[in-house]
Amino acid sequence: MKIAYQGEPGAFSEAASRLVSSDAALIPCKAFEEVFASVEQGPAQYGVLPIENSIGGSIHRNYDLLMENHLPIVGEVEVPVVHHLLALPGASMASIKRVYSHPQALAQCERFLRTLSGVEIIATYDTAGSAKMVAEGKLTDTAAIASARAGEIFGLSPLASSIQDFSDNITRFIVIGRRPLNDMPSDKTTIVFSLPNEPGSLFKALSVFALRGISLTKLESRPIQGRPWEYLFYVDLAAARDEVHCTRALAHLAEFAPMLRTLGTYASWKSHEGQHTDPFEVMS
Repeated sequence: MKIAYQGEPGAFSEAASRLVSSDAALIPCKAFEEVFASVEQGPAQYGVLPIENSIGGSIHRNYDLLMENHLPIVGEVEVPVVHHLLALPGASMASIKRVYSHPQALAQCERFLRTLSGVEIIATYDTAGSAKMVAEGKLTDTAAIASARAGEIFGLSPLASSIQDFSDNITRFIVIGRRPLNDMPSDKTTIVFSLPNEPGSLFKALSVFALRGISLTKLESRPIQGRPWEYLFYVDLAAARDEVHCTRALAHLAEFAPMLRTLGTYASWKSHEGQHTDPFEVMS
């Protein structure tokens, strides 16, 4: 099995990929778009993409890419995220003038970063990639926010550990692919739909699930490109698409939603509960 992910080795996306399959061949990609292309055109069978963080919120670009592409969601993974401030050996807090990291990681460590006086905060493409930039550039006055594993890979030392704002910092990743990920029964479905701009349309849409006792575990709206102030609604349902009450709810929604698409039906991460406690254990 080959799995594509965005980032460098040591990124949390790599840890998520290892939870999908501990012995898969991993393909690092520079951008989320490359992950989709790697699965669409080869050589990867699956792609792993962050979709939501418990502190920083949704990764909007990946919602848009799900619409732009036609690769279904076949699974999900949750990864506890612990951030460290990493620098070259011998560096001190007093010597740091810049901090690199991915925008999501910077948002997740906002409180800590506010304590750094006179330090420039610079957003980059990846957490582990930031560690790589510090190491390869021998930047003695620059630190990176990344995982402990990224520090080990690129020879950096922690100046501060567990610097995220909240201890329960978790990122949820989706798995995309053309084939089912495993034989676990599906208990979650992700859909996207549009609605006419009229009073009560969203209430009416959500009621098709409420009336059938289907829980919504996520609701996200995104602008429709080229149509200002019109929106797509992404919803995670706590039900498999082929369950009778879910099938009927979707058929009901389709009666008045101009566009309705199922993005995937799959086993939720709670179905895997107890399989792994530390995402980096499978990488050692």
